[in-house]
Amino acid sequence: MLSKSLIKTLLVAPAVLGATVVASSGALAQDATSADALAQINEYSLEGQSGALPQVTSVSQLSDVQPTDWAFQALQSLVERYGCIAGYPDGTYRGNRALTRYEFAAGLNACLDRVNELIAAGLADKVSREDLAVLQRLQEEFAAELATLRGRVDALEARVAEVEANQFSTTSKLKGEVIFANQVGISEDDSLDDATEATFGYRVRLNIDTSFTGEDRLRTRLQARSLDGVSSDTFGRAFGDSGDGSFTLDDLVYTFPFGPAEIIIGANSISCDDFVASTISPLDSASSGSISDFGFPGQYSIACDGTAGAGAVVQLADNLSVDFGYSAGEP
Repeated sequence: MLSKSLIKTLLVAPAVLGATVVASSGALAQDATSADALAQINEYSLEGQSGALPQVTSVSQLSDVQPTDWAFQALQSLVERYGCIAGYPDGTYRGNRALTRYEFAAGLNACLDRVNELIAAGLADKVSREDLAVLQRLQEEFAAELATLRGRVDALEARVAEVEANQFSTTSKLKGEVIFANQVGISEDDSLDDATEATFGYRVRLNIDTSFTGEDRLRTRLQARSLDGVSSDTFGRAFGDSGDGSFTLDDLVYTFPFGPAEIIIGANSISCDDFVASTISPLDSASSGSISDFGFPGQYSIACDGTAGAGAVVQLADNLSVDFGYSAGEP
């Protein structure tokens, strides 16, 4: 009986011993794994400490200027005291938003200009020493951005000046004029056909005035007229001779300044009146002046009508000018 119990005990013991060994090895494995993990974490921590970023000590090391930064608050205080930034179109400043360094530099430059204006105007007492010290510090902190900004502004101003000096901006204005005429021919010897019949006529003009520099004028005139009756240099109508109602190129004249003179060049239907002063006549208008050529504006103008020509008006004094020109005859 005892021997059987001993045999069973001996059989069970190796199993228990094996289980104990297995359990112990499992615990050892877990301890080793935990130790490795702790060692790895410690290693990462040491690496993090050795590679830590240095502390930022100046706003010049920041990519943006936050509302909580000293520089931002200092500029905001200057803006409120000196009104150097107008703000957004809706009148708000929106000072709770971060600014890029160049945006900040633009605002700082505006405040610097404002303070300089006050000092130049003899209002230096309006600027406190503390504000001057703040501006000096901000200038030092944002020296690079201010230099870049001013360089870009100078370059932009140079480009704008170049564009303004060499601009070719064309401006054209369209003006129209219509004259209606009702006429009746009278002849005692019946030399005029249908002398007693009334006729209705008109003249239409479209003037296209183009300027390239603001001081010159290129006039292109289209004209159509339908008029019957007498045509003569003396008693003809001031607003034109007969026509069939078709549009034609009536005027092509370019006028431009040249020193103290005004130069007139015409390629079509130019007359002496285009470059010779005729303002001495109060009837110097085809539409509202004399009804006939007899009073409009002078026979010298009618006598030198032509197709092309050139002239000049030289102003010698306020009430004295010399006019001269040449008009070619009909081809």
